[in-house]
Amino acid sequence: MKAVCWHGANDVRVDTVPDPKILNPRDAIVKITSTAICGSDLHIYNGYIPTMQKGDILGHEFMGEIVELGSNVKHVKVGDRVVVPFTISCGNCFFCNRDLWSLCDNSNPNAWMVEKQMGYSPSGLFGYSHLFGGYAGGQAEYARVPFADVGLFKIPDGLTDEQVLFLTDIFPTGYMAAENCNIKTGDIVAVWGCGPVGQFAIKSAYLLGAERVIAIDRILERLQMAKEYGKAEILNYEEVDVGEALKEMTGGRGPDACIDAVGMEAHGTDLMSFYDQAKQAVRLETDRPTALRQVIVSCSKGGHVSIPGVYGGFIDKVPMGAAMNKGLTFKMGQTHVHKYLKPLLEHIQNGEIDPTFIISHRLPIEEAPHGYEIFKHKKDNCTKVVLKP
Repeated sequence: MKAVCWHGANDVRVDTVPDPKILNPRDAIVKITSTAICGSDLHIYNGYIPTMQKGDILGHEFMGEIVELGSNVKHVKVGDRVVVPFTISCGNCFFCNRDLWSLCDNSNPNAWMVEKQMGYSPSGLFGYSHLFGGYAGGQAEYARVPFADVGLFKIPDGLTDEQVLFLTDIFPTGYMAAENCNIKTGDIVAVWGCGPVGQFAIKSAYLLGAERVIAIDRILERLQMAKEYGKAEILNYEEVDVGEALKEMTGGRGPDACIDAVGMEAHGTDLMSFYDQAKQAVRLETDRPTALRQVIVSCSKGGHVSIPGVYGGFIDKVPMGAAMNKGLTFKMGQTHVHKYLKPLLEHIQNGEIDPTFIISHRLPIEEAPHGYEIFKHKKDNCTKVVLKP
């Protein structure tokens, strides 16, 4: 089959690789009909995620048609259309039983690697390094889905791939980011980063009762999307002092909740952002927390900080004094996708949100390297790339 494979930083190729096979009675094989490039895939593309190996198949946002089932998978049948959560979860452990699906105890066979750095391992992830299990990803013609009796989610008739594809990751991620803000009616929510997750966080904040949402970015087409589709007020951080602007827009109080939808490769215009870039370049710091610093300082006293943006290791100069003395509440983590599939599908079916608004490019899988380049460099007004095997 054809698959998008990692060969090094800024080097992905479409290779011919062996078809996947059933390895366990709980497995399924899915013929992929739609897949996408995620913003977190760019962390791999840029070389910041360790334990990648040449030939690893990328991608964790994918859906398709079941073509083969292990003997223990009973809730779906061959021929069903399904979406596949990017977090791999067993469904039986302490954490899965508490709806903390991305913290599954049993799905990362390389948990020992993560434990050295983090103490405990989260779940395995599709196409996201050997640190998180070494699972082949979904930017391919076929994929093996482990724990398919738990992970596969059947899609009802009448919905297109593009309407439901983002249930695999970025729609639930944006929704959970907003849910973690403990939004009350009348709240003001600020969102750093107007990429796909940020766009869904904006929409979700309104679904959950926010009165105003303020979006921060520097890419004009993303800011325009946040304004036009998300009904957000917008700030270009290259043109204004974000902290001062937020004070002015909130009567001096600051936003009730702040969402960091940027993560480990944040850009900035101040001296500290250049400090981060220099330290990251020589691996004295793994992540650039420019947005996170602004979030902590800008948030209202007693406010909530939500972090859906991916962080991989260690960060410097975090204003913990501000976080502690202002009494901020932090919630973060990989998304518990399984928890949100049914309620978010209902939002789509009821016409309350059309996730296709974020798609800017539709490419055949053979053009995946071009898709990575334009997505990374924000060329051609690229906001989201969907690949068709």
